Amino acid sequence: MKPQNPARALRSIRGYLSPNLQRHSLSRSTSLRLAPATASQAFSSTTSRHHNPTNSTVDPTEVSHFNALASSWWDPHGPSRLLHLMNPLRHGFITQCLSSSPPASHKLRFLDVGCGGGIFAESAARLPSTLSVTAIDPTPEVLKIAEGHKKRDPILAAPGKLTYLNTSIEQLPRPKTPTEAYDVVTLFEVLEHVHAPGPFLEQLLPHVKPGGWLIMSTISRTWTSWFITNVMAEDVLGMVPKGTHEWSKYVNEEELRSWFAKQPGWGSAKSLGTMYIPGLGWKEVSGGEQWGNYFFGVRRDA
Repeated sequence: MKPQNPARALRSIRGYLSPNLQRHSLSRSTSLRLAPATASQAFSSTTSRHHNPTNSTVDPTEVSHFNALASSWWDPHGPSRLLHLMNPLRHGFITQCLSSSPPASHKLRFLDVGCGGGIFAESAARLPSTLSVTAIDPTPEVLKIAEGHKKRDPILAAPGKLTYLNTSIEQLPRPKTPTEAYDVVTLFEVLEHVHAPGPFLEQLLPHVKPGGWLIMSTISRTWTSWFITNVMAEDVLGMVPKGTHEWSKYVNEEELRSWFAKQPGWGSAKSLGTMYIPGLGWKEVSGGEQWGNYFFGVRRDA
């Protein structure tokens, strides 16, 4: 499985090596030059204020793929192993974002979009600072696994503590008032699996409470990320089932910054590069968002 356009990928990598990008700061809120690649063009051209919310950005082939992996979701040594290992970094990045500009709420309400089997949703619901977690996913078989695993913990069974919904973000009712929105909306390893990232993100924004955070993780569209995720992880090491990743759907960090810079009412963004190192697990990597996985958080103005 090779990138759809290697020539553009090579130009993208050369762009990353430019002096301007080498001086890029993780806390910088200004947009950077877009890498010249197919997904970049799709990101900008499909983002429309008039996007019909009934037209789902969910890719049916992705739903089928993850349905097939449902039974192994909670196997820490199975196909979802990398997600289990990444979970501590997820919480660490959320803590960094909230520490820099905490929401007004003392007890946080989470919306976890594309929750899968509930690895993050369960861990977030157990935190003493969490009031509730609503977790949504369009994949029915995976949510059955999530519901079954939830029943093992009496804490999670408390009314309203952790709620799973088999739905897409387009079908989720929008908050009627700011108080009905969420303090933290999370989107972990989802953006690289949707049809059109721009319209998809537009559906997320109204669910974030003023002063709240939208926090996600995804994969940069670079030659290195293709080699790591498609060649090594899927084909060579077999750590991830084949067909899990489509390189052309990856979204670069500066593309997200540029997109959010055009959205009224959204503050400075934060990002954190990460990389999986065999034998050591997931590690923070300076500048890692240019080459592989990265976390990205943006705050809605209060």
